Amino acid sequence: MSSLAAPEKSPSNAMGPKEVELILVKEQNGVQFTSTTLVAPAQSNPTGEEERETWGKKIDFLLSVIGFAVDLANVWRFPYLCYKNGGGAFLVPYLFFMVIAGMPLFYMELALGQYNREGAAGVWKICPIFKGVGFTVILISLYVGFYYNVIISWALFYLFSSFTNELPWVHCNNTWNSPNCSDWADNSSIGDIYKATPAQEYFDRAVLHIQDSNGIDDLGRPRWQLTSCLAVVIILLYFSLWKGVKTSGKVVWITATMPYVVLTVLLLRGVTLPGAIDGIKAYLSVDFLRLCDAKVWIEAATQICFSLGVGFGVLIAFSSYNKFSNNCYRDAIITSSINSLTSFFSGFVVFSFLGYMSHKHNVALDKVARDGAGLVFVIYPEAIATLPGSSVWAVIFFIMLLTLGLDSAMGGMESVITGLIDEFKFLHKHRELFTLFIVVSTFLISLFCVTNGGMYVFTLLDHFAAGTSILFGVLIEAIGIAWFYGVDRFSDDIKEMIGHRPGRYWRLCWKFVSPCFLLFMVVVSFATFNPPNYGSYMFPQWANMLGWCLAMSSMTMVPLYAIYKFCTLPGRFCDRLAYAITPETEHHLVDNGEVRQFTLQHWLAV
Repeated sequence: MSSLAAPEKSPSNAMGPKEVELILVKEQNGVQFTSTTLVAPAQSNPTGEEERETWGKKIDFLLSVIGFAVDLANVWRFPYLCYKNGGGAFLVPYLFFMVIAGMPLFYMELALGQYNREGAAGVWKICPIFKGVGFTVILISLYVGFYYNVIISWALFYLFSSFTNELPWVHCNNTWNSPNCSDWADNSSIGDIYKATPAQEYFDRAVLHIQDSNGIDDLGRPRWQLTSCLAVVIILLYFSLWKGVKTSGKVVWITATMPYVVLTVLLLRGVTLPGAIDGIKAYLSVDFLRLCDAKVWIEAATQICFSLGVGFGVLIAFSSYNKFSNNCYRDAIITSSINSLTSFFSGFVVFSFLGYMSHKHNVALDKVARDGAGLVFVIYPEAIATLPGSSVWAVIFFIMLLTLGLDSAMGGMESVITGLIDEFKFLHKHRELFTLFIVVSTFLISLFCVTNGGMYVFTLLDHFAAGTSILFGVLIEAIGIAWFYGVDRFSDDIKEMIGHRPGRYWRLCWKFVSPCFLLFMVVVSFATFNPPNYGSYMFPQWANMLGWCLAMSSMTMVPLYAIYKFCTLPGRFCDRLAYAITPETEHHLVDNGEVRQFTLQHWLAV
């Protein structure tokens, strides 16, 4: 049988060569039989490069995305924002921004990574001059890892401390307590700003040892207890990531599902407590007059930006390991919806216990309601300590915090590892060693956050590492895809993968609505900037300058790389510009003078 290879007709918008010949040879009774089958590379690898690793199962990918997007902020920030900003009325701006910006940007990143099959930097072969934004998001993910892993180590410290008959944050008779320590039972002291509860002092003085530091310029040495917990976290991260998505995809079966089990158990226990219903009513109370306050809308927009995890390069990295024909549209709808529903659901858990605390100590709910670390490391442990079998409930709660943090930390690390490995191909053969280098480097920097004054370093990183810079990164990403690469071309890419183009709604959001929303958020972020503080401690001017240098170090990657790329391209100004904004696979068209970005039709197309 003769073998004949014929070129397959390639789609007009496909990238790369389209002819691949697969020859199957088998032998029967000493005679070789040869057959030829044509395979369209656009269905598996549009770049024509060696086959990329894929997820073991589709559910591995979904759990990884959900596990990354659903993090500690869903538990410690959204419920409080909802309570503070009109209760159920807060859902109006939250869902509005979710629909016009959150979901479209989420969908955009999943499609971008899946089509180009590379990390956050490599995908910008579609518009080389914007490659700097890839390095921006990689840097931001790396910076977040410096302090996010510390939160997980706190949870691990609390978990180990919970294996006792009596939880250590119940009374004021411990060695770490100060004369200002006062039990909640002493109602006369609740209004005294100089008093502190046992749980607050346990966090500040027993865990952080912040009393041994005078500020960020007096850090001291790393505390061996927190350093040990941080080392355990780093080891868990390494062995979850070292083999790529084949291992991380299995770990998320535990880390992504465990929080839902624990939240359900805690809710069932919480609603049985006295005062729990009052807490839930306060959480859901509707005050539509709050919608007249611009700050409510700004906080809703900010929460959407950060809760979905857009802009960290994680969604791009995860989706790059999908099969080419995977339905990324359906994945975007499912995972972003689950994230928001989880935030809403966790509010019932949080406020059932806050209502109980309010009832138990006979104080107003706003006296016990707070967000951030104070909620999960002070108020919630304090509430749990009053329950029968408190040690068991504490173990369950901190296991939930541990799993919530781990899969989000895994996502951030994977963004860095995949982004750099795809950019520097020689690292592919040394993934395990490179992963070790990244996690150890992260560990060494994180040691500054587990010193006596580590909370000040933590606060500074949390304030500057992924605030304005992440909004800026997503803005440039949206402009690069929707305007320079083109919404029409991007839509054709999606059609090539899932069989149909995105609807006009999605295209309008990508080209106009989402960029305008992000530009507004960047301006608001700069306009409403407040210097960081921890309690009554105000950071010195040099610390604020250092924080801004950290934020600018990631944002400046965009103009610096654009200048570098423009200067290294050959030809005159117009030729350089054409090469810089044209996909690498179309550079041969530039040689012939065909640059679609130089046509009015390209800029008007939707």
